[in-house]
Amino acid sequence: MINKQSMWFLTLLSLVLVLGVYYVTMPNDLLSSKIEGSEINEKANVTVTEGDVLIAMRANRDEKVALEIEELQKVLTSETATSEEKNTAFEELKVLNLNIGKEETLEEKIEEKFGIKSYIEISKDNIKVVINSKEHDASLANNIMRSIQEEYKEKMYITVQFE
Repeated sequence: MINKQSMWFLTLLSLVLVLGVYYVTMPNDLLSSKIEGSEINEKANVTVTEGDVLIAMRANRDEKVALEIEELQKVLTSETATSEEKNTAFEELKVLNLNIGKEETLEEKIEEKFGIKSYIEISKDNIKVVINSKEHDASLANNIMRSIQEEYKEKMYITVQFE
């Protein structure tokens, strides 16, 4: 039978592995600026596409999640923390990992169903969806909200934003 320490080790190892693979496969020129002209004093033109905005949002979210995980791991490994605090930290870590997986699943579902790149952030019963489209279409937003709500039994507060 697996003990708690082994379970923690496997959970954290798998999380580190997933984040490591994500950062290794990320393009190197992410959010880099393109400088045109031969003189140094000329203005720099920064080319940011809609995909870059979504990638930046994902990188920001991953950084925030990594910090949260680090804080929860400190609580779990702390010798001064009570068992109730450790249990709470473990539950928060479990919810955080489930949300990460659900966000990726929903992003893939939107891309398959609607052919649109998206960014999804889940926090408690709120879901924020950012769509990679210049056109603001109310019916598309409604269909996206319905397809996301299908994944949940309880009512979720879903917002759709077009970038």
